[in-house]
Amino acid sequence: MKNISRRIAEHVSIVCLDKPEKLNVLDMGMLETLAHYCEEVEKIGDIRSLILCGRGDKAFCAGADIKSWGNMSPLGFAQDWLRAGHRCIDRLARLSKPTIAAMNGLALGGGLELAAACDLRVMAPHTEIGLPEARVGIVPGWSGTQRLARFLPESVIKEMALFGRRISAERAFDLGFAAMVTDQPVEAAQRMSAELVHLSGRAIETAKAMIHAGRGEDVAASIDMLAGHAMFTSPDIKEGVQAFQEKRLAKF
Repeated sequence: MKNISRRIAEHVSIVCLDKPEKLNVLDMGMLETLAHYCEEVEKIGDIRSLILCGRGDKAFCAGADIKSWGNMSPLGFAQDWLRAGHRCIDRLARLSKPTIAAMNGLALGGGLELAAACDLRVMAPHTEIGLPEARVGIVPGWSGTQRLARFLPESVIKEMALFGRRISAERAFDLGFAAMVTDQPVEAAQRMSAELVHLSGRAIETAKAMIHAGRGEDVAASIDMLAGHAMFTSPDIKEGVQAFQEKRLAKF
């Protein structure tokens, strides 16, 4: 679709924000398309991971396109724009399969919130991250401050959100936010994804749900998924379903 592309190679879905002339800034269509691709990845069994990247060598994503929201009414901004971003980024964060942000340049505002929603981040050396929303009179709106607080010290988030400072890839790595700094982030992410083919997909999905529940990401859904899976392996469900179909009391 326009301004966002996807290809599937070696059990990996590679989704690329494709607006390099505008530093891959996000518009409504891109948010909706990315959420749609996440839904597709969830349903395709032989896809083992998703890599999110940005076209060009200047930016992963420089945030939200001000032309998409700058002239909205306060109600429209809150109900339409902010909700659309949450639907997209929350869907990415809750994807059951591993996700890697391959970051080749700036990740600002909504772009940083996208990267924070991924499981791992691989950065090019010139990558910088930041929360510049105060420069245009708004605040991070897609759970950036809350989700980033699970990965970064409060003082670092305040540096970005209150003082407008950017954090380098090297510092992000030292803080544990970046898994790797490399000149070829997409290729590195592909090599990492290739390792998943030799691991249990079910074990990976379950481990991710456990980790997310422990850190407060979609706790209710994670607990229900783990409990539901455990019950579905029990002989009780076979007897219960059979009893229902035969219109008799189950014998557990």
